Amino acid sequence: MSGIARGRLAEERKVWRKDRPHGFVARPETVDGAVNLLRWECSIPGRKDTLWAGGFYPLTMEFSEDYPSKPPKCKFPQGFFHPNIYPSGTVCLSILNEDEGWRPSITVKQILMGIQDLLDSPNPASPAQSEAYMLFTNDRADYDRKVKEQSLRYPAL
Repeated sequence: MSGIARGRLAEERKVWRKDRPHGFVARPETVDGAVNLLRWECSIPGRKDTLWAGGFYPLTMEFSEDYPSKPPKCKFPQGFFHPNIYPSGTVCLSILNEDEGWRPSITVKQILMGIQDLLDSPNPASPAQSEAYMLFTNDRADYDRKVKEQSLRYPAL
């Protein structure tokens, strides 16, 4: 199975280099000159005209040897503030759940754009973090303030 995962990821890397959305970064991790196709370092820009604008949010994508049969694990830094991001940083999104919305045809580009959409459009029906969820549902002014503060912690590189 590993040949399938690595082959697919190598192809996705080629496609990404030719056609990536503006402001996004996604590249395999390089350690001592060796490329690790199973771990990608990414950056997701906050969408213009949203609370998230101006931030470039670091994300790691970890693929298993079972990819594309199984989705990657996507993580922001620990403690990332968002109703659908676990305190560990793990993203809670249906397209990343093999029992819900995952399909092997979903690409790295679609995953990253889906996560960008999630930033500004949280899903209150699937909370992963109590503080962010409670503020999002009960105190939007405080929620908005915290999101804006967070965007300042992740400026463009």
